[in-house]
Amino acid sequence: MSIKIILDTDIGSDIDDALCLAYLLAQPKCELLGITTVTGEADKRAMLASVLCKVAGKHIPIFPGSEEPLLVPQRQKKAPQAAALPKWEHDQEFPRGQAIEFLRRTIREYPGEVIVLTIGPLTNIGLLFRVDTEIPSLLKGLVMMCGVFTNRLAGVGPLEWNALGDPHATAIVYQAATGIHRSIGLDVTCQVTMNAKQVREKLHSDLHRPVLDFAEVWFRQRDIITFHDPLAATTVFDDQICVFKKGTVEVELTSERLKGMTLWRSGGSEKHEVALEVDSRRFFEQYFSVFQ
Repeated sequence: MSIKIILDTDIGSDIDDALCLAYLLAQPKCELLGITTVTGEADKRAMLASVLCKVAGKHIPIFPGSEEPLLVPQRQKKAPQAAALPKWEHDQEFPRGQAIEFLRRTIREYPGEVIVLTIGPLTNIGLLFRVDTEIPSLLKGLVMMCGVFTNRLAGVGPLEWNALGDPHATAIVYQAATGIHRSIGLDVTCQVTMNAKQVREKLHSDLHRPVLDFAEVWFRQRDIITFHDPLAATTVFDDQICVFKKGTVEVELTSERLKGMTLWRSGGSEKHEVALEVDSRRFFEQYFSVFQ
């Protein structure tokens, strides 16, 4: 039985968004209802998403979303991987100003059936939850690559990019009550990595050809890919990849230095699930199993 998913992404900055979208397009159990993009150059991010959809031979609705956070300045103004767009067929025109309404309308069309997968700053989802306060209760679940919840990895945290990119939207989203409210944080995702040599050797499917082109932009600055977003996506289809524990997440908004920090404690209302451990071998097996 397929799982209905809407992807909210800042594809075009970190390469893991493209890896994640490739996985969803190849995953036979995924019914991808649409894609919304977020942060600076949202149109170019939509173009990058359309490259992968075209290679996959799928017509997926794509909507450029909010380019500016609710209250703080934008930290991510450009989509560097757009430099690879001239090499690939892609759509250039997208519906403008309709991302939030698309999310609202689609979730209402399938009450209790849709999982929203967020792999970027949470501006679009925060706006959605404010525009239509009933939407969280109509979701099957919310799965996010977001936050830091333990101090188990040296040098990781206490801040995570998606959470701090729009801290006020992050707070709105964590205050919402959804059927499943799941977070896979930086302290867990940083345990699934490949270096550039491994990536070039392993990614050989048709869907990965544009991803490798996008990755060359990424590799100009660093030699490692961390599979943050693909890890979040795979947990939708295999709930044994990560160990989750229920508890409560609060978002720091008062401290300028730590604004957007996610504070997790076990117990309490237990409305949030937080990943505490990952089976890296099982993750990579699941990720690559869907590609021909």
